Amino acid sequence: MTRAEHTETSIGGTGRGVGKGRLVGRGSGVGKGHDGGQRRGIGKRRPTAREVRWNLWRQLPLLLGLVLLWAILWGQVTWLSLITGLIVAVTVTRVFYLPPAELSGRINFWYALVFLVYLLLDVAVASFTVAYQALNPRPIPRSSVIGIQLRTRSDLIMTLDAIAMSLVPGSLVVEADRERSVLYLHTFATHTIEDVEAMRRKVLVVEARIVRAIGSRADLERLHESGVMR
Repeated sequence: MTRAEHTETSIGGTGRGVGKGRLVGRGSGVGKGHDGGQRRGIGKRRPTAREVRWNLWRQLPLLLGLVLLWAILWGQVTWLSLITGLIVAVTVTRVFYLPPAELSGRINFWYALVFLVYLLLDVAVASFTVAYQALNPRPIPRSSVIGIQLRTRSDLIMTLDAIAMSLVPGSLVVEADRERSVLYLHTFATHTIEDVEAMRRKVLVVEARIVRAIGSRADLERLHESGVMR
């Protein structure tokens, strides 16, 4: 058995194995050929100077976010913390390579504010609900793990949706299928199918708010095609 055949056999197992194999292939930068023997960089067009500048501009908010996080960890904003934060941010993004988080290049401040306000309301309401359930002497409500098919194909929006739902007490994202854009959410108080569908709709509503705030035109079109929800 050749090396290419061995690689193809190792990936071609169960559905979960296939997903993991594809993720590894994307992260390592190996070409998409079927023979499995392509080397990194073969057949790839060298980016132009304009493309490099555009990619740096798109990644600038993420770098600034890492610098801000570094300053918050130090508890002070000084020239030293900002410079060292910039060095750390560039080092982390270059050495510990991950698939780039592609930004859409658009932002709607009104819908971003709407998303934040509703998130704070959801956290407040869910906190009182969980506190009541903890003090209630009756049995703990039935919990469920729900798979929600998202409409976006953006890794960034999928991550923000997962973080937002995990911040709300009573719900927690236990797994994310990046290949199929599916979130698996653990939630309690799901006694009936109607409760499960209500939680599914809630996740899709949060996704719609994020897409309206920072999603791409293609994501917005998918929302309109499937029925935009508030």
